Amino acid sequence: MRQILLVLVTLHISLSIFSQTIENPLAAKDIKGQQKWVDSIYNSMTLAEKVGQLYMVQVMSNQDQDAKNKIVELIRTHHIGGLIYSLGGPVRQAKLNNELQALSKVPLLIGMDAEWGLSMRLDSTYAFPWNMTLGAIKDNHLIEQTGKQIGEHCKRLGVHFNFAPVVDINTNPLNPIIGNRSFGEDRDNVTEKALAFMKGMQSAGVLANAKHFPGHGDTDQDSHKTLPTINFNKKRIDSIELYPYKKLITKGLSSVMVAHLKVPSLEPSGYPSSLSKHITTDILKETLGFKGLIFTDALTMKGAADFKEVGAIDLAAFKAGNDVMLMSEDVAVGISKIIEAYNNGEISEARLELSVKKILQAKYKVGLNNYEPVGLNDLPADLNRLKDDILYEELLENAITIVKNEARLVPLRQLEEKTIAYVKMGDDDGSVFLNELKKYTKVHHIEATMLDELKAKLQDYNTVVIGLHRSNQSPWKPYQFSEEELTWLYEIARTHKVILDVFVKPYVLSDLATIENIESIVVSYQNSKIAQEKSAQLIFGAIDAKGSLPVSIGTYFKVGDGIQNNAIQRLSYTVPERVGMDSKKLKKIDSLVLKAINGKMTPGIQLLVARKGKVIYNKSFGKHTYSGTQAVTFDDVYDVASLTKILATLPLLMELEEQGEVTLDTKLSKILPSYKKSNKSNITLKAMLSHYARLKPWEPFYAHTLDSVTKRPSEKYYRTERSERFNIEVAQNLYLRSDYPDSIQKIIKDSELLNKLQYRYSDFPYYILKKYIENYYDRTLDFLVQEHFYKSLGANYTMYNPYHKISNKKIVPTEVDDYYRFQEVHGYVHDMGAAMQNGIGGHAGIFSNANDVAKIMQMFLQKGYYGGKNYFKPETIDKFNTCYFCNKGNRRGIGFDKPQLDEDGPTCGCVSLNSFGHSGFTGTYAWADPEEEIVYVFLANRTYPIASHNLLLKENIRTDIQRLIYEAIID
Repeated sequence: MRQILLVLVTLHISLSIFSQTIENPLAAKDIKGQQKWVDSIYNSMTLAEKVGQLYMVQVMSNQDQDAKNKIVELIRTHHIGGLIYSLGGPVRQAKLNNELQALSKVPLLIGMDAEWGLSMRLDSTYAFPWNMTLGAIKDNHLIEQTGKQIGEHCKRLGVHFNFAPVVDINTNPLNPIIGNRSFGEDRDNVTEKALAFMKGMQSAGVLANAKHFPGHGDTDQDSHKTLPTINFNKKRIDSIELYPYKKLITKGLSSVMVAHLKVPSLEPSGYPSSLSKHITTDILKETLGFKGLIFTDALTMKGAADFKEVGAIDLAAFKAGNDVMLMSEDVAVGISKIIEAYNNGEISEARLELSVKKILQAKYKVGLNNYEPVGLNDLPADLNRLKDDILYEELLENAITIVKNEARLVPLRQLEEKTIAYVKMGDDDGSVFLNELKKYTKVHHIEATMLDELKAKLQDYNTVVIGLHRSNQSPWKPYQFSEEELTWLYEIARTHKVILDVFVKPYVLSDLATIENIESIVVSYQNSKIAQEKSAQLIFGAIDAKGSLPVSIGTYFKVGDGIQNNAIQRLSYTVPERVGMDSKKLKKIDSLVLKAINGKMTPGIQLLVARKGKVIYNKSFGKHTYSGTQAVTFDDVYDVASLTKILATLPLLMELEEQGEVTLDTKLSKILPSYKKSNKSNITLKAMLSHYARLKPWEPFYAHTLDSVTKRPSEKYYRTERSERFNIEVAQNLYLRSDYPDSIQKIIKDSELLNKLQYRYSDFPYYILKKYIENYYDRTLDFLVQEHFYKSLGANYTMYNPYHKISNKKIVPTEVDDYYRFQEVHGYVHDMGAAMQNGIGGHAGIFSNANDVAKIMQMFLQKGYYGGKNYFKPETIDKFNTCYFCNKGNRRGIGFDKPQLDEDGPTCGCVSLNSFGHSGFTGTYAWADPEEEIVYVFLANRTYPIASHNLLLKENIRTDIQRLIYEAIID
């Protein structure tokens, strides 16, 4: 005992100067006005009213009338000082709070346990990530902003005290009650995070509360069920557990919550810390110099309530030095015990005055001297703000941590070499993660009930993403692997490259007996929607990897570990404001799209907008057909018509130009000797692809194959069954003669040139280039674009002839053909000339979805770079994105369409002259603007059911949407 007292005295002396420099954190800016108000209220109170101020009582806005009546009684009869809310809803809470405040003579001090914001308590979802997640973030400005925005939530709801931040240093992986609530195990990191959080929240006018003093981090017991023991010596506690408090107290910490803990080295009597004068007064108040409010933890908790008889615990807590009694087992009895002790001389007036006046100071500081009820208008919207969604995204982007990454497997590159499967483990949903993965390349969800079945199904895959998904409902939910899951994990890792992504707290990795065969391990911390989305984006290199572990994990990983990866410029997905766009203005697009659909301009639409490499608008509208029930979804594919020119033929030509096989001045006679004696012999690629070569715009090749009498496909050219002689499938059960593509090429070669040299759009260049490219490689165009571009880009929804590859349910039909094929064109290319080339045209034939088209356009926008690969040199992109005949009134680039030179043209007239794109006959449109870094993709089937119906063009729907996009720019 003598040694203990000596250490305490020494500690007190050594920090005496420290304590003398601490300012009163409850002091308002108007300190004179505050003191006047506090003295006036205090002097007007009876003894019972003063003691009543010491109590904060738990309230739930969804409680029954009997429970509410009890609270009303405590306010009216016992003059309690405050309420602590939990559970319910925001509007209910605000209404109840206004009602209860109106009953109180002195406005009530309102508190909440809103460690992660208010939404968990109010709407069953967390507003912000857990502290363990925040602990992985290196940028403490983000933590400060989190505290500020949580403070704004609290203030809006009439909450004055948030019982946060938790400053417990969690050095025990088995801690059942702290865990995810702690910023981690490193005292400096915890302190910096807590300080930033406190600073942000208090800047919003809401008072912070550091808990649980002296430190609840290193215990494997739950203080709700028992009295945990912190069994360390004073030196250890002083250097670890008390460390954050020392720092925060000097920076204006408003309050501290004292835990229900047994700390023998600080309180040898066995009293809980909440009832210990040594801990609460001698150490916290005198040694550390803390002058703010001191709260007990809930007095109904096992460790406290079981220690003394009812009511006596309240008195013991007050005598120990606490100012506020939280959630007393019996407020009336507790108050009577304190009054009795006061009357008996056990409690002095000075002692009572100290606590009550601190409570009143806090009330003044939060504005209760001028109390106003909580406004109910727009309350839910004010608690679910866009800025909160943005911050949540930023927090997860900065937190997700790569802890192992052999051979730099993450981010996934060379997608053309990857066959990827996703295997879900855990008992919670992982569909958001899977769907986000699918945005980047083909990923199959593999399920099985038995290990052998799973292994068999995985044989065709070389890369497996395993996601462990457990409930995000509460930070205390189970998070471990099951024994079966561990067995399956080890077996998969034995034969495959594995990316293990755990959407739980990092301690789960302690379950692993070995990590030898697991190439990459990602810790995503939580299973929220945003965590799943951002983790998938990180795996594919759309965002940087920035996080570091806030805790150590067994022998594998140490606190601070984290592999930093730079993004490889794949598209990511976010909200408009993060790239300088106004989401409210972008919503105007919805109205215009619905106008188009309701006006029968097209049955459905896919629409995507990206800026600065981030997709900010990606929606599907309408149905596949007007009369059908199939709604348009993200992964449906459209016939993109002439977008094929810039999505397929042009990049293959650009590649050949870059390799020196051709130049823009190369003549047709050089690339196709058959043209030497033709009238097109001297036409250059530059002129031809600029639509400035006197070529006919179009030829109805199909018309030459119709019966002159019936106007239906002639038996001379068609059969209803495939054979060697008739093997070009132009539609279902309709096969064109195999040699007819040669006839098409001859018709083009022998066609007359237009009389006048002027801009005239023509499909002919792409028939010609298809023949050249296929001759050069001795492979078909569909094979070439897949191997050269689409597979590595992850454009797995982009293809020719989709009816061979995917379900017709995922293909949007284009027309009910009553002039050539006499059937619904569904899965087959709409363009007749492309159909007559077995669906593989240089000018048409590609099917895709908006997301894939955006990838290709983004690659162009990024000067040929995408996903870690340089497809083209920047100068190649510039060369083709140049208008060489603008001085002749021709706006076109090489293959690319360009903005109009006068009033009429392909754009809204609001894009930069450096922008480029193309449109398609079926109603499609893709445009990229390097100056504003915008990609805009519009896919439709305006040709359904009849192609002559073109209100979409007449009403300028696509370009009017483009105008709305530019009007939404706010930076």
